[in-house]
Amino acid sequence: MPRRPSQTLTEAELPVMEVLWEKGAATVSEVVEALPRGKPVAYNTVLTMLRILERKGYVRHTKDKRAFVYRPVVDRGQASRSAVRHLLSRFFNNSPELLVQNLLEDKDIDEAELDRLRKLIGSE
Repeated sequence: MPRRPSQTLTEAELPVMEVLWEKGAATVSEVVEALPRGKPVAYNTVLTMLRILERKGYVRHTKDKRAFVYRPVVDRGQASRSAVRHLLSRFFNNSPELLVQNLLEDKDIDEAELDRLRKLIGSE
């Protein structure tokens, strides 16, 4: 059975979205050029990812002469909130408390960071 497509950003899609969030709009070639150099990505791969991102509703394109120009329609904050909601539902039974508890148990947090978290929690 084929894998169900992710509605959140995949590891491969995130760098492409980072480029679009940074630039505001870009052609496929501009995205390819702006991606980190550590692991080169082919033009056709980026084009495929942009088409998938468009189907998911993260980007739209317009035609400028012979090139398609892609623009993000979901901002970075919306994408991160969507990913957190997905994480909550998938692993933490929709409980922010369980997520925070997991973070606090798994990571050494210094006193300054704990104080900032307490202030955030107290300000609501």
